[in-house]
Formats: sequence, C-alpha cells, structure tokens
Amino acid sequence: MIPQISLTVLVDNTTLTDRYFSGEPGLSFLIETDGKKILFDTGYSDLFLQNAQKMGINLLDLDMVVLSHGHLDHSGGLFPLIRHMTRSIIEGFPVKKPLLVAHPWCFYPRPKSPVPDTGTVLSEQELSRFFDVITTTIPRHLTTNLVFLGEIERAFKFEQVDPGTRKIIMPDGAAKEDRILDDSALAFRTSEGLVIITGCSHAGICNIVEQAKTVCGNSRVIDIIGGLHLLSPEPSRLKKTAEYLRDLQLKSLHACHCTSLSSKIVLAGYCPVQEVGTGMKLEW
Repeated sequence: MIPQISLTVLVDNTTLTDRYFSGEPGLSFLIETDGKKILFDTGYSDLFLQNAQKMGINLLDLDMVVLSHGHLDHSGGLFPLIRHMTRSIIEGFPVKKPLLVAHPWCFYPRPKSPVPDTGTVLSEQELSRFFDVITTTIPRHLTTNLVFLGEIERAFKFEQVDPGTRKIIMPDGAAKEDRILDDSALAFRTSEGLVIITGCSHAGICNIVEQAKTVCGNSRVIDIIGGLHLLSPEPSRLKKTAEYLRDLQLKSLHACHCTSLSSKIVLAGYCPVQEVGTGMKLEW
C-alpha cells in the first residue's frame, strides 16, 4: 500500500538508540502529504534545523508552518528558521514563503514570573514579513485530508485544568488567565481511519480526538502522535484518559514530549504505546 502521509520527528525530548540526532524539551515534526511539506512546530531552538540537515532534509521549500500553540518549546525555533531563510536568500538559494497557520492567540505575550514571556516572542506582524500568516479559530483544511482543528471544544470535565498563575496579554493590554485556548492539533484522514497529530494537548487529548471525529466525520482513530501533557496528572484524570484511549482501539499510541514515563507505563496497560524519538519516521 502506498503511504498517504509521512511524519519525521525532527525534535523530541527523547533520542533513539543508534540514531545520532539530538533532543531537547520541545517538539517539531515534518509532515509530507499531497505533495506538500508542512513543519508542525519548531521546537525550542535551532535544533530542528540541525537535525534536518543531518537527515538530508531541505526546509527551504516548506509549503506551511503550523503551530500547535504559542509556548516557546514549540515556537522558539521560528527565529532560527527566519535566520536560515534570510541567510539562504542572501546566498542566492531558492526559498519559499510558507503559510503560517495558527490560532490567533498563539502570538499574544505570556508572562510567567520570573520569565517576561513564555510565548512566541515574535509578534504576528513581525512574522508576516517572512510568512503568509493565517490565524483561525475554526477548522481549516491544509490539504485534501489534513485538517487544522482550530480552537478545541473542551467537553470533558476531567481534562479541565486550573490555569493557576498563567496569564496571557490581550491586544488591548489586559491580562487574562491563560487557559491556553490556542492549543490545537491536526487530523489526517487515511483509508483506515484518523491519525491525530498533537503538540502538547493542553486542550486535553480526549477533547482533541472528539473534535477530530466531528470535523472529519469519522469515528475511527488508528494512531495518535505527540505530547499528551500528562506530566504529573491526577490519578483519576490519567485513569479516565487511559480508558478513553483504550475504547478507541488504537493501532498505536505514540505518546511523547510532555508525557511522563509513569504516565506512559499506565497508558501501556490500556493501549499499544510505542516508542518515539528524534529521527523516527512514520508512514500511514
């Protein structure tokens, strides 16, 4: 069977044995489908560029950059990418101007003491010089079968988390509690069912999957890859999440980035958890 989509892990917290790439506490995937190259998140630094170069992957011909949300471990690589593009233009290499797709709140400042800003740092206006920026709260098709899910409806109460001291600065200067409403994900329709690609799942992986099912009109999910933001979850939340994922009857669960080892161990008792690391390539 000819793959419909491929995903290469450019950055994850974890590296793989006998694969000599580097990791960092961040996430970046390269997605290729329907003749399009799509960078999903940029990690924390320029590491995704270094790893891509070692893998022989050109990131100057990207069609799109998609941000799962605005946190710096997913958007911090934007400036190194701009620098890479700029340097390449100066040296006469062909460089595409990609679309940049994100929730509009993705670019708002996020002070979290003592750090002045834990967000993208670069504003939407600044980024628009290098990308064709598209912000949306509603789902948007990126290709025929790949969908940006937009703002996720938060229906499961057990996935609702107290924002604590997190704040986000709105365009009028007002500081609001930050429930990370910009957190989104991708869904891809394969002939067998849906593949969910997520960054951190601050919206809750169960909420994300339900939105993907609704948007794509398909209740079958075969794989989930990305961070599940289960670092030190309440036991009741972890159990309910595990039961929900079990009932999906997944072919595989590629939990990574912000999913702790203890959470993976629990999840593995309910569904087929698989290893993830920088340099891994998946095809569906």
